[in-house]
Amino acid sequence: MMHTHTARVTGPITFTGPRGRKRTIPAGPCLVEEREGDLVDLIWGPAGEKSAVLPTTEAERAERDGLLVLLD
Repeated sequence: MMHTHTARVTGPITFTGPRGRKRTIPAGPCLVEEREGDLVDLIWGPAGEKSAVLPTTEAERAERDGLLVLLD
């Protein structure tokens, strides 16, 4: 069962994207979707047009470091 949370990125979250390139999720509102396995999907942008799949451990680290705040 997938759960979706509203959240806010309070500082840039860096992750490794396709082809090993470093990418950044900017500060602002987002959605966090818990996926099956140990993955989460962070969705952001004015129309939710951007997303990144991250290991749950990376999302938890961002939350622990104060870069990701779950609002619900």
